[in-house]
Amino acid sequence: MIQAPKIFDALSRTNPINDRGFYRFTGAIFGDLFMTKANDNNFSEKFMKPKSTSTPIIRLKPGREKSVHRRHPWVFSGAVESEVDANQPGQTVRVESSSGKFLGFAAWSPKSQIRLRFWSFNEQDQIDENFIYFRLKKALTCRSPSNLASNAKRLVHGEADGLPGLIVDQYNQVLVLQILSVGVEYWKEILIRQLVDLTGLGCVYERSDADVRRLEGLEKKCGLIFGKLPSNLVIQEHGLEYSIDVENGQKTGFYLDQRANRAKIQEISTNKEILNCFCYTGGFTLNALRGGAKFVTSIDSSEQALQMAKLNVKTNGLPQEKTEWIAADVFKSLRKFRDQGRNFDLIILDPPKFAPTKQNVEKASRAYKDINLLAMKLLNAGGLLASFSCSSAINPELFKKILASSAEDAGQDFSILDTFSADQDHPQLLSFPEGDYLKGLLLQKLY
Repeated sequence: MIQAPKIFDALSRTNPINDRGFYRFTGAIFGDLFMTKANDNNFSEKFMKPKSTSTPIIRLKPGREKSVHRRHPWVFSGAVESEVDANQPGQTVRVESSSGKFLGFAAWSPKSQIRLRFWSFNEQDQIDENFIYFRLKKALTCRSPSNLASNAKRLVHGEADGLPGLIVDQYNQVLVLQILSVGVEYWKEILIRQLVDLTGLGCVYERSDADVRRLEGLEKKCGLIFGKLPSNLVIQEHGLEYSIDVENGQKTGFYLDQRANRAKIQEISTNKEILNCFCYTGGFTLNALRGGAKFVTSIDSSEQALQMAKLNVKTNGLPQEKTEWIAADVFKSLRKFRDQGRNFDLIILDPPKFAPTKQNVEKASRAYKDINLLAMKLLNAGGLLASFSCSSAINPELFKKILASSAEDAGQDFSILDTFSADQDHPQLLSFPEGDYLKGLLLQKLY
């Protein structure tokens, strides 16, 4: 159940439905971030975006509205015919076909190839504070009954939650916010107020440092927005504890999307010699040890990540003598193991995003093929390969073809035992295949 924090009860918060989503905040509690609303007409201009009396209109070129009819949330710049009415990055625009037919309301991003990100396809909607509030509330409500076996989860997953470009992760009592589009940046202060209100959590940290912000004409932003970060932030997942670094860690601090896949690795690790590549802070390593692995070798290029991984093993009382940690390039390490004649019963490949855009697909495909070919050659007969890709530009069918090509070059036969995907708090839209970014296969070497 979603509850507002007690401090808001004391401030006589107005009803967001009747009062168009405004809340009473005091500077005594929130400092400069949240200003007291004396009345609706004099609400602080510092945090209230200027609203024009009419919504700018953007029209598409003839025949370029087909993807919109399929409810795809993006329109690229090449499909736009006229955008002279728009004048402020991130503002809401009315999108029409070349004949003037309504298509939807979207956020306008003049510097991005993704020119329009849709908020709604319903002409009756009004994109205002209430709209944002109830989109957030719906996203949180959908995750309330989840059985994630963890106190860390994704609360908002961008386009899949109708909030394109917004990522919100919860780590115990800390919210981590990641803004990836100029449309969300436009509503930032209002979003923060509403997230604090809806979750009741006392700390918000921003990790808007993804490279995609540059494509939106935005600078990277990181830092504490509200509250105080714990000196040692720890989460629980499937009975294991992980220390989380939201300030310097990968993504927003941890790979929450791999939660269910980590549990699968635990189930198949008994008495196996395991190699965990791109191990980061040891998620798969911990689960392999918990599952009864004979020995786990973990590789990552970050010494800092490895130190945290070692700490996680120790904190959970797992056998440290069954671990080996290597700070090195994974490609070079796999070649070294090949030359040494080392073999493994289970190899986990969870590399970073090799293809951030479609322009990188060819180069990324070669990288995926090379690394999987190297891993396949290190497997014992009957060995398992858990191979992942988090590149949305590499679709599941292409990834499967890449692995088949690797197996062909290795001169080996593999069967598919299972598939991997992001956990349930990372939903996917049927109309948005680009959102299907994390995919993986569990392969078994037959001979």
